Amino acid sequence: MAKSGADEKILSYNDVVLRRSDLDILNGPYYLNDRIIEFYFSYLSSLFPSDDILLVPPSIAFWIKECPDPESLKDFMEPLHLSRRKLILLPINDNSDVCMAEGGSHWSLLVFDRNSNVFVHHDSSSGCMNEYHAKQVYKATLPYTSSNATYKECPNMPKQVNGYDCGVYVLAIARVICQWYASSGTQDADTLWFSHLEQVSPSSVSAMRNDILVLIKGLMASPKTVA
Repeated sequence: MAKSGADEKILSYNDVVLRRSDLDILNGPYYLNDRIIEFYFSYLSSLFPSDDILLVPPSIAFWIKECPDPESLKDFMEPLHLSRRKLILLPINDNSDVCMAEGGSHWSLLVFDRNSNVFVHHDSSSGCMNEYHAKQVYKATLPYTSSNATYKECPNMPKQVNGYDCGVYVLAIARVICQWYASSGTQDADTLWFSHLEQVSPSSVSAMRNDILVLIKGLMASPKTVA
């Protein structure tokens, strides 16, 4: 018998399972959870298929940040093949408790661009709330990406105007960066994707919630993706 209510599975997309409650999150002014971010990262991976690009799921980015054992982290990192990736996108969450599922209260995005050998942190909060957490991931991934890569906060980063859209900003910026890379990414080592972020605004972020809902409902209508 099928489940009902918030826990009901509504979509299986690649390795991501979405539930009815995820639609409620997108419908309302709510903070995005790991599943929605993982789903959209998986969608972007399908939209921009390339071994050069790696969109890291939130659970993996979290473990990179919080793994207490360097040897365990090494075994964990090897299958990601970070050393051969040209563009790596990692969602950053301010949760530090490995025992708390879906913890934290703020999302941001850390991006490694091999061509310019830099990690760029994109934080939509006015005070760069996740800088400490982003630097943890930066330091943990250096041995597997480029040992002399630098770290910087994104200049002219678009800022959220409420307390719940940080996750949507992460998805909007990830989409812009993937589009940039697919079109001209290898030519912009100095300027990177920064000028393209002008298209990320409070209104476009608000519209993106609905765009993702429409995307999910479209996929639900396909027999190949329904759970």
